[in-house]
Amino acid sequence: MHLGQIAAQTPDKPAVVMAGSGQVITFRELNEESNRLAQLLHAEGLRPGDHIAFMLENHPLYLAIAWAAQRSGLYYTAISTRLQQEELAYIVDNCGAKVFIATASMETAAKAPPEVPLRLMLDGTAPGYDSYEERVAQHPPTPIENECEGVDMLYSSGTTGRPKGVKPALSKAPMGEPGPLYQLLSLLFQPDADSVYLSPAPLYHAAPLRYCITMHRFGATVVVMEKFDPESALAAIEKYGVTHSQWVPTMFIRMLKLPEETRARYDVSSLRAAVHAAAPIPIPIKERMIEWWGPILHEYYAGTEGNCFVYTNSEDWLTHKGTVGRCVLGEVHVCDEEGNELPPGEPGTLYFGNGPQFEYHDDDAKTAASRDPKGRGWSTLGDVGYVDEDGFIYLTDRRAYMIISGGVNIYPQEAENVLAVHPKVADVAVFGVPDAEMGEAVQAVVQPLSMDEAGPELAAELIAYCRDQLAHYKCPRSVDFRPELPRHPTGKLYKRLLKDEYWADRPATA
Repeated sequence: MHLGQIAAQTPDKPAVVMAGSGQVITFRELNEESNRLAQLLHAEGLRPGDHIAFMLENHPLYLAIAWAAQRSGLYYTAISTRLQQEELAYIVDNCGAKVFIATASMETAAKAPPEVPLRLMLDGTAPGYDSYEERVAQHPPTPIENECEGVDMLYSSGTTGRPKGVKPALSKAPMGEPGPLYQLLSLLFQPDADSVYLSPAPLYHAAPLRYCITMHRFGATVVVMEKFDPESALAAIEKYGVTHSQWVPTMFIRMLKLPEETRARYDVSSLRAAVHAAAPIPIPIKERMIEWWGPILHEYYAGTEGNCFVYTNSEDWLTHKGTVGRCVLGEVHVCDEEGNELPPGEPGTLYFGNGPQFEYHDDDAKTAASRDPKGRGWSTLGDVGYVDEDGFIYLTDRRAYMIISGGVNIYPQEAENVLAVHPKVADVAVFGVPDAEMGEAVQAVVQPLSMDEAGPELAAELIAYCRDQLAHYKCPRSVDFRPELPRHPTGKLYKRLLKDEYWADRPATA
């Protein structure tokens, strides 16, 4: 539905609620703010197909800014707040943004304003920026002429290399025309105008941004957490009567590691659908979540690239434990290195056909590397997995993370899934390190619940724990400890940053 129509029907209904501060943006305010910014962008000469970028914390006006670009037929790039100056400059330049918006709290943006024609700053100003509030207030709260649908152009999180911009086709459909995500959510999760959606993750990530925008199209209220905290998330579910939510597995792990009496303190019975994605989930964690919240967990596998959508509900998962589901959008093909299709049960690179096409912006080589080597039009997100006889897909690991030790392929996700549920582990990464004899050896880096316990005894305990459940060759030979792992707030682990340290600084030894 058109945002303006919803605002006309329910002007005073909360569109955005900030869970921490309690600040409310009504549908009327959301509509008018996005219209004012759209008018400003139009006055600055931006037309459908042009580009804006923004770098904001989970701010009350975040979704209004996204809606302004969406209703103007623009491409818009939401940028991670964790990026450094060089990374920020690269993305803004690479996407071709004509406007850049930041908040005063974004020191990276304030110190080095990107080279764009117009820079706007919320909640204060800095050299090189105009005041967002002053500039936007000069424009009317009415729609621009010839509104049409824009689209996000987001960048991969850079966990395996430099971020890649995923540029979808711009439909320029009339404003309010439902897209594929609206139809998927309607089919799978049945949201409506009475729904309350909790978004606990940073809005610059693909899934939170797209789901919040789409939930608004249903007329639903979106509750945004400024920052995830396990107990605060449970409190928000109870306080706002949350019906739908989206999570990453690390959030489940952190909620489950709360004391039992803390978890029991909150009523989560309003939840109708708890969706999770973005990272693998250990089987015991999902079993415990279903036991706690009931069979309302929905899992999907997809990517910013949008070339597939794989889905499972709780019922199917319980009979195919470990699956990420079956294809709802696209069809799966499991292939070896030469592109030959593999039989059920045999792992290989997952390719998807008959789904939406994508390209990596201004990078033909990366686009070509994502395609089927035999030219059948299939594309991959770089993951390895297999399909069972019933068509359910199981992820083994990312192709880039596979360890080859003594000629044997090892997928570190298996050991990570085991160690993640150990009661003394808060987070874990497993990867290959140089080994003179075997080529690579399996290494674990663990964030313990208490650094006081870090040391040789805990390392030996974790290795033994893993060996009790997996073949020894799949388990770490060594465990190092860190107070925190470089994990993206969206749940993705920057394993590359850890792995590079070992390959750069540690000589190969037997």
